[in-house]
Amino acid sequence: MRECPLPEAAGCSLAARTLAACVAAILEVRVDDVPCTVARDPFAPVTWWLATRSLGLVPVADAESFQWGGWWIARLAGADGRPAEPFVVMAGLPSGLAWAPAGTGAPPAAPVREGWVLAPPQLAAHAPDGRTAGVVEGLFRAVASAGPMESLARVALIAGVGVEGDRYAAGRGRFSASGRSGQELTLIEAEAIEALEKQHGIELDAADARRNVVTRGVDLNALVGRGFEVGEVACYGQRLAEPCSWLQAMTPAGTLRGLVHRGGLRADILAGGVVVLGDRVAPG
Repeated sequence: MRECPLPEAAGCSLAARTLAACVAAILEVRVDDVPCTVARDPFAPVTWWLATRSLGLVPVADAESFQWGGWWIARLAGADGRPAEPFVVMAGLPSGLAWAPAGTGAPPAAPVREGWVLAPPQLAAHAPDGRTAGVVEGLFRAVASAGPMESLARVALIAGVGVEGDRYAAGRGRFSASGRSGQELTLIEAEAIEALEKQHGIELDAADARRNVVTRGVDLNALVGRGFEVGEVACYGQRLAEPCSWLQAMTPAGTLRGLVHRGGLRADILAGGVVVLGDRVAPG
């Protein structure tokens, strides 16, 4: 862990600033790299930022008795016994206060009221299954976030923008945010859609998965953190495209559970071009 100052973020609460400082200290990155928010919920931008690094903040059930061999983030009891506003870093077996951002006045002996562990969503590393190259089996885009997906035979992928004509390329996606990585292109395996029906009894049309590219024959999870090519287009796998409550609301019950860790890949487009059905998909 590397201590750091509180970020100078005008309008942000002490909660948002101390959370950013604790995350930066644990990950040993510049505190200004971790986003703050002026909104009431200090977690909103941080959880998105962590997702781009294949990390999440996992709440612990009984924070006061929790023990962890590494660093974790907590809120201590305030004067009224409820969680105080500042976040702090804990560690040890049993755990104690390891670091509090300067000037926050965290009492070292106060009971812990809330706690979170920084952890990868997949506790075990993905084991590549040997499917190193495949093909494009489907191409889709939607003009609006809740609009129907249009099936295409060919489409232009624009570097730094996205799929031509798609809602995310125009900044109209449900989760669109300026500067957020992994918004330009989404892919999903045809095999994952087929497994959803075989293992969970849920028949899902490829378009209803709401991903831009449906592939066959390539292990998309193995492309996280790697460059790859879709036809003539150079891409970079940012993180898994995990299913969300929005997708669940638009599909049969059980879809979210059935696609956890199999929802595909979120990628950025490094060099654009035209993609057609049947194009090769493989590491670059």
